[in-house]
Amino acid sequence: MISALVYDDGGVTNYAGDDLTDARNAAGTTWVHATDETEFDRVAAAFDIHPLTVEDVRNDTRPKTEMYDNYTFVMVRVATLRTGDQTFEEEVLTRPVGLCFGDDWLVTLTRRELTPVSQVWNAVESGEARLLRFGPDFVAYRVIDRIVDDYFDLLDEVGAEIETIEDIIFDGPDPAVLEGLNAVRRDLLSFRKTVWPTREAAGVLSRGDPDHVRDVTEKYYRNVYDHLVELVDLTETYRDLARGARDIYLNTLSQSTNEVMKTLTVVATIILPLTLVVGVYGMNFDPAASVFNMPELGWAYGYVATMLGMALVSVILLVYFRQENWL
Repeated sequence: MISALVYDDGGVTNYAGDDLTDARNAAGTTWVHATDETEFDRVAAAFDIHPLTVEDVRNDTRPKTEMYDNYTFVMVRVATLRTGDQTFEEEVLTRPVGLCFGDDWLVTLTRRELTPVSQVWNAVESGEARLLRFGPDFVAYRVIDRIVDDYFDLLDEVGAEIETIEDIIFDGPDPAVLEGLNAVRRDLLSFRKTVWPTREAAGVLSRGDPDHVRDVTEKYYRNVYDHLVELVDLTETYRDLARGARDIYLNTLSQSTNEVMKTLTVVATIILPLTLVVGVYGMNFDPAASVFNMPELGWAYGYVATMLGMALVSVILLVYFRQENWL
């Protein structure tokens, strides 16, 4: 689907998707938005956009800024978290947005309707004064700024996941925790691959390198660049937090294992002398053959004395272990 409008201080005029030539030649600033991949070539032909630009949007290349003779091309990505079926199973879903703007026109290419682009489009249609007063480079800034603002929301969700996982860690070892931490780390790595090149692309715009970015608009792109620098720092911070949470979980798991092993060792230590006593009295010696062959077997209280002795040994060992803080 192709939508087109022309705006200036006097108002906004909508054009049908078939009237690209009329929209291009109309007085004012022209904005054409294409959401159908099959229509990209027709839009590109109407505005003399290089085929490589269209190919970049189709192939979802890394975010970047490229300068052509008659327009500036900015490639960015909308990023959202897609929730899966399992606990903590979320992944970063990105969708490409290509923005081409010249002296008096703007073309946006997406594979489907995307909220940040639609929000700015609706603001222009409703006649927001600042958008009508400034040129296409400012409208392109507003689209990029909306996309970058959504990056903060995504990182807030990831940060909330990390906090949830940390709470579960302190409640006790859970096999789902490690899987969740690995999922968060994958999300942050995927997001990092988006935000880093986007910062580079915004840096080119903020310096005013493209001829189609006016001096009055540079400060707005510098603001976007500052936000992206903050996002890069936040991404690295969350990666450190996820790594630290993973270390805490492994340490907690190791400590839990050590506690179990300590308990088993104490139990085995108590049983060891008892096993020795039972083993001795389990030998097949005949007391009638010699007075030295287990005379206790003929004693009326031999069994009771042996049981009491074994119990006494167990108590003594338990008291000793308690004093040594092994229990």
